[in-house]
Amino acid sequence: MARRRARSGYFEAAKGGGASIVLDQGEISILRSLVVQLLELVGPGPGAADADDDPLAELFAEGPSKPPEDPALARLFPDAYEEQSDASDFRRFTENDLRARKRDDALAVVHCLDRGAGKLALTPDESRQWLGTLNDLRLTIGAYLDITEDDDNGLYHLPDDDERKPMVVAYLWLGALQESLVETLIP
Repeated sequence: MARRRARSGYFEAAKGGGASIVLDQGEISILRSLVVQLLELVGPGPGAADADDDPLAELFAEGPSKPPEDPALARLFPDAYEEQSDASDFRRFTENDLRARKRDDALAVVHCLDRGAGKLALTPDESRQWLGTLNDLRLTIGAYLDITEDDDNGLYHLPDDDERKPMVVAYLWLGALQESLVETLIP
């Protein structure tokens, strides 16, 4: 039986429940740049310096009680409740952990990308981290571009000289990667 060659830019199932993808150096460079920007956006989180001084401080650290003003951060860290006091309490006790998980996932993607161009084999845990990071990238770009489901703002039909066009193309490419990974991981 002939061995099937992996298609560039599409995830395929890997032995043991993970996934693999073939990316060229240009794709790796773009994806890595986007992930690093996401890491900068998510940041170390409030109280990160305090936790370095006292290892137990992290266990008792409280996060912010107000939603972020940045539209992308507000999309990445939305209110969990409509009632403001409930939303504030929930955010205070969960946002730092959510930020840490998003940071860990994004760093795992960077480490995978640093393996170089060609076929990248991901473990099941790395596959989950990629899925989360691809989703976070799309949410971030979508928030900045004000992308809606029905494309009533015409972003999918921009002229080539529009400064938003590269980010729309990145948004669509990330969506194809995300869809390909989901289809690979769900039997």
